Amino acid sequence: MLNVAEAAAAPSALGAYVPLVCLFVLAAAFALFSVTAAPFTGPRRYNKAKLDAYECGIEPSPQPIVGGGRMPVAYYLTAMLFILFDIEMVFLYPFAVNSDALGLFGVVEIVLFIATVGFAYAYVWRRGGLDWN
Repeated sequence: MLNVAEAAAAPSALGAYVPLVCLFVLAAAFALFSVTAAPFTGPRRYNKAKLDAYECGIEPSPQPIVGGGRMPVAYYLTAMLFILFDIEMVFLYPFAVNSDALGLFGVVEIVLFIATVGFAYAYVWRRGGLDWN
């Protein structure tokens, strides 16, 4: 059994998480402070344009639309393309961090991944998915 002096000197497994817990506490405190202080410190210049809903630059109709109206297909296509190329960065970042440790296998895999994403980009470009008209 450990005596009191040895137990105090031994590093605890939970001690490694103290900085992480402190970071979460600071982030939560900052978020709470920002949300609480914003109504008191922000400008109070309200107008009709600020209170209207804004969605992808489409002007709202003066007459109420039954069923809420429809969004153009280009809006959803743009959202899907954003997700496709944003997820690419999620996979490229870990490779960039560990590129030395992965060696030739990692290089081959990342080249295949970039080729696949490049093929998807060329397909979308050829089909006119990047035209804003």
